[in-house]
Amino acid sequence: KRRLRAIESFSDLGSGFNIAMQDLDIRGAGNLLGGEQSGFINDIGYESFQRILKEAMLELRETEFEEMFYEDGKVKEDAVFVTDCIIDTDKQVLIPDSYVENVEERIRLYRELDNIESIDILEEFEQKMIDRFGVPPKNVENLFVLVRSRWIAMSLGIEKIILKNYKLVFFFIANQSSPFYESDAFQKVIRYLQANSSTCEMKERTNKLSLIFNDIKAVRKIEEILKNIYKA
Repeated sequence: KRRLRAIESFSDLGSGFNIAMQDLDIRGAGNLLGGEQSGFINDIGYESFQRILKEAMLELRETEFEEMFYEDGKVKEDAVFVTDCIIDTDKQVLIPDSYVENVEERIRLYRELDNIESIDILEEFEQKMIDRFGVPPKNVENLFVLVRSRWIAMSLGIEKIILKNYKLVFFFIANQSSPFYESDAFQKVIRYLQANSSTCEMKERTNKLSLIFNDIKAVRKIEEILKNIYKA
C-alpha cells in the first residue's frame, strides 16, 4: 500500500528518483544504496555522474592501461581496484519510523549517510542523530556498521557482500586478470584464510572468487571479520 501511494504521489515525468527513495525508505537499506535498488533516475545528478565516470575509468585502467597499477614491477600499495561494494542482508538495516517519524527527513539522512567518506564525519553524523533523536536502535547501529564495513571491503577488493540465513559471503573482483590478485590486499586475504581455515573457505564458481563464513548471526561480525583480514 505504501508503494502504491508513493507511485500515486509521484506520477509526473522525471519523478523516478523520488519513487526510488520512497522505496528505499519502505524496504530499508539492506543492500546499502547499491546498484540493485529499484527505481529509475532520469536526472542522475553531478555526484552520481562522477561516480559512474570513476568506475568506467577504473575499468579501462584494468583492461587497457594495466601498467598504471604498477610501480617498479610491483602493484602500487595505494592502487584502487573497487569503487563500490554492494551489501545485501536479511537483517534489519534501516532508519525506522519509530526513531525518525518524518519520511522526508529519513530519506535526507539516507542520502547524507551515503555521501560520507571518512570515519570522522561518520562519527559526527552518529552524534548528531543521537542529539536529535536519542540513542539509535539496533537496526540503525547496523546501518553504521555496514557503512564502515563497505569502506574496508573496497580496500580489500570485495565487490559484494551477502549475509543471509546466517551465511556470510565476500565476492572479490570478477576480473581474474586484475592486478588486484597480485596486490598486498589480496595477500592479506590469503594470510587470513591460512590462519582461519577452520572458520571459512574460499570457493570459485562461474569464474568468481568468494570467501564464505557460516553461522554468522550479527551484522557487526561483518566489520569484525573485515578488520581482521585487513590486519592480516
